[in-house]
Amino acid sequence: MSNNNAELELSKVFNVKDKVALVTGGGSGIGLMITQTLAVNGAKVYIVGRTKEKLNRVVEVYSKGIPGQIIPIVGDVSSKEGVQNILKEVESREKYLDILVNNAGIAAPKADTSGEKAPEEAVDQFFNSTTVDQWTEVYATNVVGPFMMATAFLPLLAKSTEAQHGWSATVVNITSISGTIRISQGHFSYNASKGAAVHLNKLLAAEIAKAGIKVRVNAIAPGVFPSEMTTQESDDKQKSQMPKEKKEMLPSQRPGKDTDMAAAILFTVCCQYLNGQNINVDGGYLIQAGT
Repeated sequence: MSNNNAELELSKVFNVKDKVALVTGGGSGIGLMITQTLAVNGAKVYIVGRTKEKLNRVVEVYSKGIPGQIIPIVGDVSSKEGVQNILKEVESREKYLDILVNNAGIAAPKADTSGEKAPEEAVDQFFNSTTVDQWTEVYATNVVGPFMMATAFLPLLAKSTEAQHGWSATVVNITSISGTIRISQGHFSYNASKGAAVHLNKLLAAEIAKAGIKVRVNAIAPGVFPSEMTTQESDDKQKSQMPKEKKEMLPSQRPGKDTDMAAAILFTVCCQYLNGQNINVDGGYLIQAGT
């Protein structure tokens, strides 16, 4: 008689087959990596973005011959009305939502933070090069958007937990190591917003649990991964390319790739004992950069 426990098999521990997921910013970069991972493992994945053509391209390229589905929804998470419209669309199609990934994010142009500067030069780079509107736009998308999405979808998420024994619905916020390191990387508004997103993740996890709602909230904080934000472009398959030589401050000696994010999202989504965590997937960047 075997002593092996079938529940410990890989296919059981990391099983997302037939789960219903929603990924914001799912049309490119890290959002697309997550979308592909869930869909090729049998999940029905709704992808949200502002550009219909980009979403349709993802469906065209990546949805054929896989166990799951990829379904586009055009939407904007940076406004309350936009979030409500996304919610109405999902409610019209699904009884509950198993997985919500808040990935959509934007960044303003970089400031030059290299080397020593005269005070007047610092003013030109740090003050003159930005606007209040840039800061508020970044904050609205990177912080307010995830808050509104997570709270608006609580009823659908809670229904998922109620309907499936041994499964608790989950919110995964894509933060960034930029929210914890002590350097700006030239992105003051972006890094500050990601710092807020890291703290927001804790607040949501704590307050949702205190309210007695069985929905887990965790975050993945990527390091250097190819995306439209980091490379300023993507190819005809909505993928961004980053050379292996892009290894600044990386003990891993390479940028992150699709399989790294796949491992991270499957762990975060499937580990039922994980709540309130910000998981750094950074190739060791934090070791070098300092927090």
